[in-house]
This record gives sequence, C-alpha cells and structure tokens, in this order.
Amino acid sequence: MPSTTARAGGVFLPIIKSLSLSAGSKPDHPSKRKLGSYLIMSQFQSAGNSSALFLTAAAQNLLCLKLAEELGVIISSPWVSWFKAASLPAFVSLLATPLVLYKLYPPETKDTPDAPAMATKKLEHMGPVTKHEFIMVGTMLLAVSLWVFGDALGIASVVTAMIGLSMLLLLGVLDWDDCLSEKSAWDTLAWFAVLVGMAGQLTNLGIVNWMSNSVANTLQSYSLSWPAAFCVLQAAYFFIHYLFASQTGHVGALYSAFLAMNLAAGVPGVLAALALAYNTNLFGALTHYSSGQAAVYYGAGYVDLPDVFKVGFVMAIINAVIWAVVGSFWCKFLGLY
Repeated sequence: MPSTTARAGGVFLPIIKSLSLSAGSKPDHPSKRKLGSYLIMSQFQSAGNSSALFLTAAAQNLLCLKLAEELGVIISSPWVSWFKAASLPAFVSLLATPLVLYKLYPPETKDTPDAPAMATKKLEHMGPVTKHEFIMVGTMLLAVSLWVFGDALGIASVVTAMIGLSMLLLLGVLDWDDCLSEKSAWDTLAWFAVLVGMAGQLTNLGIVNWMSNSVANTLQSYSLSWPAAFCVLQAAYFFIHYLFASQTGHVGALYSAFLAMNLAAGVPGVLAALALAYNTNLFGALTHYSSGQAAVYYGAGYVDLPDVFKVGFVMAIINAVIWAVVGSFWCKFLGLY
C-alpha cells in the first residue's frame, strides 16, 4: 500500500482497536494502558521504518527521487536500489522498536492466551475469500511487480498505477464513486503537482544552488570533512521537522536545498539522496502532527500527548543510532561511498 496513512487508518488501526477492546482496553479510559496504548505506540513508531524500507511504501518517497533527479542524482533500478540500502537498518529497527517500547512504554496486560481462538472465530465469521478479494490481491501483486521490474520492461510507475486502477474499475472491485470519495488522494495529487513545480523552479532560478553554496562555504570554514558535514546536515534536516505538519510539505520545502548542500560539501550523491529520503520517513513519528499516520494513531484515544513527544524523541535518537551505525557499515558494503 503506497500510503502510510492509508495503512494506518485502513489496516492497522482497526486491528489494534479490535484486539484492545477484546482485552478490555478502551480509548480515553484508564484501561487504555492495559494493551491499546502499547500497540498504538509500537505500530506508530514502527511505521517510519516500514515506510523507509520500500520505495512504494509512501508517497513522499517517489517525490524525493523526482527532486534528486532534478539535481542530477540518478539512482539506477530505483526500487531495488532503495530496498537494498534500507533493508538491513530498517529490519534491525523494526525488530528493536517493539522490544524497546516494551521496556519504555510497557502494557499492563502481558499475556493474551485467548487471542488465537478469538482470531480463528473472527475468520470463520468472515467466511471464505471472495472473488473481489482475490482480484484485489492479484492486482496488488501485479502492481508491485511492475514497480520493481518496470524500468527493465519500459513501464513507468505512473503507467503501473493506471493499470492497477483500470483493472479494479473494469472488474468491478471499485466504481468511480469510490475514486471520487478518496479526497486525500486527490489532495495529494494536487499538492504534488504544486510542490514539484515549485521545487523545480527554485532550482532553475538558482536559489537552491546559492543557498547550498553558502552553507557549504560555512561548513568548509570550520574545516568539516564530508562525513561530518553529512551528519550535521542530516540531523538538521531531521529535527527541523518539529516545525512541519506534513512529510510531503517538508520534502517540497527543504529536500532539494539539503541535498544540494550535501553535494556541495562533497557527500556522494546517491548516499545523500537516499539518507535524506529515509529520514523523511523516520521523522513521521516525532509528534502527533508530524505526519498523516501520526494524527490517525493519536486520534484513536489510546496515547496521551506528553507520551507522544517523550517517546517520539527517545525513539528518534534510537533510530538515528541504529541507522547511523548499521547503515554506515551496510552502505560501505554496498559501495555507496
């Protein structure tokens, strides 16, 4: 699913709420810490790593590559290259997140022996898989395959998306009213057009190059090597997201400028482009307003606002350490620098 917000609201939140309510953990109630708070926080903090793992897991990922291309950074076989570079640090972070939160933000209920039987009962109630569900699974497999191997076949990612949508419409899984009701998708499309156009125009007018050269000269005046400049710029790009309420908006406003600063400081282009793109996903769990999924999970009523900020900051540091340590060795192994 190429949207973290859609996964949050359409898949994970209903599952989490069902599990929590069945365990007697209710939103906006003292019982929320029994199970719901931990499940919500664990999924919320894991979402950034899962979005960073796949190029097609979040809308802003494709925007990052588009902006990188405008600055001359071309990533060959983008889906595979993205996955290879992200795989090891993302998997380590995904494994570490629930374990760390189990100590940092533990649930009161630590054993759910009835969960398997309850899940089996729910599946029986739902009945067998329908024809439309089989079509949906097949369409998703086709779309993901074309996103991965589309370059070799000469099929653009936009064409892949249109093929998938057309199949669902022609086979009756969706109708046009379903498409019209997806207001967030149309909103994203409009914003992408504006943001990509604005970012490209800033580059064409020379503003991005002027800004990057100014920052690069400042960094050089302190005699920083490119690895040191890389760390400073990545940290600044990450924590400045406290001032943003949208990952896509952050990318449109700052990605090109920060990538140009990295390039001016001597950072290898592909490494800089991918690192900034991965950070774009990881900072989505900093606050309750930092991303679409953040609003969805916070709005469920299972976590308190101070906990979102405290846990968000601690997990940001932990994720930064994991991605910096594991990622640096992994990228060196892959030959990115």
